[in-house]
Amino acid sequence: MGSDIPAGFRPYSEPSPFIDRVGPLYQRQEGQELVFGLRVIAHHCNRRGFAHGGVIMSLADIALGKTGEWTGGQAVSLLTASITVDLLGIANLNDWLVAHTDFFTIGRQVAFANCYVRVEGRPIARASAVFNVRRHETPDTPA
Repeated sequence: MGSDIPAGFRPYSEPSPFIDRVGPLYQRQEGQELVFGLRVIAHHCNRRGFAHGGVIMSLADIALGKTGEWTGGQAVSLLTASITVDLLGIANLNDWLVAHTDFFTIGRQVAFANCYVRVEGRPIARASAVFNVRRHETPDTPA
């Protein structure tokens, strides 16, 4: 695979100093689902030449939290309270990583989510997270 970005993916819309170092990160809307992608480049790799587990974990954490914030239908920020990531395989230099969130529940104080990170359809990580929910007041929110 080269450095090309698959069709429909655009740069992540909420950059931060951390994501600037971990990225570049991409996003794509697929129906109701928000999908995150990352091309493995040299600064993502460990000394063995494949993606560092921390990069994969960061992608999963961002995908889980942002999917909940953007598609949950509520004005909330989700703050990671706990995340468990099982690394099932490796991603090589130039591989395209895709993170799909497949389950999400947002309660009053806590949210739960799961996702898989895949390379060419092959799962390389499974993540499960718990988030603290911080609600935002909106104009229709009663005081």
